[in-house]
Amino acid sequence: MLRNGLEPWHLLVVALVVVLVFGSKRLPDTARALGKSLRILKSETRAMKREGAQEPAPRPASTGDAPAVRDSA
Repeated sequence: MLRNGLEPWHLLVVALVVVLVFGSKRLPDTARALGKSLRILKSETRAMKREGAQEPAPRPASTGDAPAVRDSA
């Protein structure tokens, strides 16, 4: 059913709809804002990966560390 899901004329229709919705004057500003947001997202994910690689993984608490409490009844 969806053998050729995205043909070149589909992209042309989508581009035309985007121009009609946003207007040709707002498209450069919108694209610039989107690019800036993607750069910020990319730098933040890189920073998170670096922080994760530098910090050692926390050790899981084992049950043998805590003293056992006995019921004296």
